[in-house]
Amino acid sequence: MNKEKEKAITALKTSKGQIEGIIKMIEDGRYCIDVSNQIVAASALLKKANMLILKQHLNHCVKEAFLNNNGEEKVDEIIELLSRISSK
Repeated sequence: MNKEKEKAITALKTSKGQIEGIIKMIEDGRYCIDVSNQIVAASALLKKANMLILKQHLNHCVKEAFLNNNGEEKVDEIIELLSRISSK
């Protein structure tokens, strides 16, 4: 497993722990702003994990596709994904 995937897994595991903590905060009736701040932090980790996975994809899958003269399909996938990300 490469370093981007390892870092992504770490970020995802951390965000999983944060989400479990957020659920407990809500169940315990904690202050809404505190809950919201934790949601923002978990969201940031998910975004970080996504960027690491995309970096790995570009450095390996897309690069390999271009070396084999079929990179256009990979570019289309990236463009579609970026379109979904930017429409949020």
